[in-house]
Amino acid sequence: MSPVIDGLRELFGDRVGTAASVREQHCGSLTWLPAQPPDAVVFARSRDDVVAAVRLCAEHGTPVIPYGAGTSLEGQVNAPYGGVCLDLSGMNEIVAIDADDLTATVQPGVTRKALNRRLREHGVFFSVDPGADASLGGMASTRASGTTTVRYGTMRENVRDLEVVLADGRVIRAGARAAKSAAGYDLARLFVGAEGTLGVITELTVRLHPVPERVASGVCTFDDLAGAVDTVTAAIRLGLEPARIELLNPVTVRACNAYSGLGLPETVHLFVELHGGEDEVGGRARAFGDLVKEHGGTGYAWSTDAGERARLWRARHDAWWAIHALHPGRRGIPTDVCVPISRLAECVTATERDIADSGVDAPIVGHVGDGNFHLLIMVDPDDADMTGRAAALTERLHLRAIGMGGTCTGEHGIGQGKAAMMPVEHGDALGVMRAIKQALDPAGIMNPGKVLT
Repeated sequence: MSPVIDGLRELFGDRVGTAASVREQHCGSLTWLPAQPPDAVVFARSRDDVVAAVRLCAEHGTPVIPYGAGTSLEGQVNAPYGGVCLDLSGMNEIVAIDADDLTATVQPGVTRKALNRRLREHGVFFSVDPGADASLGGMASTRASGTTTVRYGTMRENVRDLEVVLADGRVIRAGARAAKSAAGYDLARLFVGAEGTLGVITELTVRLHPVPERVASGVCTFDDLAGAVDTVTAAIRLGLEPARIELLNPVTVRACNAYSGLGLPETVHLFVELHGGEDEVGGRARAFGDLVKEHGGTGYAWSTDAGERARLWRARHDAWWAIHALHPGRRGIPTDVCVPISRLAECVTATERDIADSGVDAPIVGHVGDGNFHLLIMVDPDDADMTGRAAALTERLHLRAIGMGGTCTGEHGIGQGKAAMMPVEHGDALGVMRAIKQALDPAGIMNPGKVLT
């Protein structure tokens, strides 16, 4: 590595970090996997910086690991083979906002909250909300989604075009700012979700949405998960179009009560949010209440108060920290799956039984309007038997979801943690993915050890 590091220092001076503390900060802060630091970190400020660093690494066959905010959960920013981490957080310019076209063009280090602060004066917003204040480049790379996906879609639907630096240092543009295109292969979709294994995103144009005229939020309770999930399924089938609809099991509610002071009864909850016109939102809120009653729910109440809504969703986004606070000394192993909405109740209830049989603590939360739910399995890292049971539970969950026509991840991505599920989920299609990887990155330097292993 010394020739590469020497070359990087010639190019970037003190924007190259090799101290242990710097390298260890660039392994990701939330992953449950063992930390694997890079050999050096380059703090990029421009596309030209990325091109120069990638070309140098290509000359020496050195791995390149793109890094945004480090909030990924499946080891996407680990460096199992060493190499150079490209920290893109300094590339944080909002290049252009076009409220008429409903697009914004940004550098990859811009975070979703920073973009939305700038968009307020234009009466538009960026919709994808994974909870963490992730960078948009990272969100595109992991095909992120979140609480608003049920209405507004994932990053796949909200990225119009990309500027990408390939493994040999070439720069290409993939996609178009136009609302649609039928011109050739859809390369933008290829890089959205590639987790940095095919190139480094240096600019992207994202889709924006008008701020809704009215927003209402509601809370309701159920005696069991099945009733809550059946309510969600009915709401989607009837076209109520919730903007958010989140499931919390009793343990998660207990954690949020303690951490965020919600004071909710410790039973199964749905949090719902509705967007639209003045009359439209009220009608949908009342219709949702009828579905709650029909499926055995109680305590349904809705409000248009912005402060109450912010408090509710802040507590939901803080569930990760709340669950950890409820289990001191434990470490969380997060995982997620996504299934067709028609199989959601079956999958969630089977998983609930599996958790009980496994004897581990695994609170459930879910973006259930699109069939996606999460476990955060809390284990004693020094208890090999407990961690083994957690791993087995995770594997069964993934296989259950795939067997129902779903996927081993609706949101977290593959990284290192879910790579073993790729052959199970994709079969012969995995060979096509490997051929694409070989064509674009024949030396295998782009984020190696992730997705395809």
